[in-house]
Amino acid sequence: MTVISNERITARVSEQIKETLIAAADLTGATLNQFLVQAALEKAEHIIEKDKLIHLSKKDAQVFFDVLENPPEPNAKLINAVKNYRAHIK
Repeated sequence: MTVISNERITARVSEQIKETLIAAADLTGATLNQFLVQAALEKAEHIIEKDKLIHLSKKDAQVFFDVLENPPEPNAKLINAVKNYRAHIK
């Protein structure tokens, strides 16, 4: 059985903002509530997706790919870390 919950979100806005939102909702053929939910959801999804991306300059990207293609030899700290990891995992 699926339970659908409809939670209420409220916001106080000026009359000018409300009129603008209503005008935009009317232009899209949506109710004010539908418009607000859709607009907020689109914005939230955009923010979440943007947070998942890593932005590199061309120089940083080149350094990254160069290291992937030509990895440096492991140093003493890395060798010890691998030894410690293997000792504690087995």
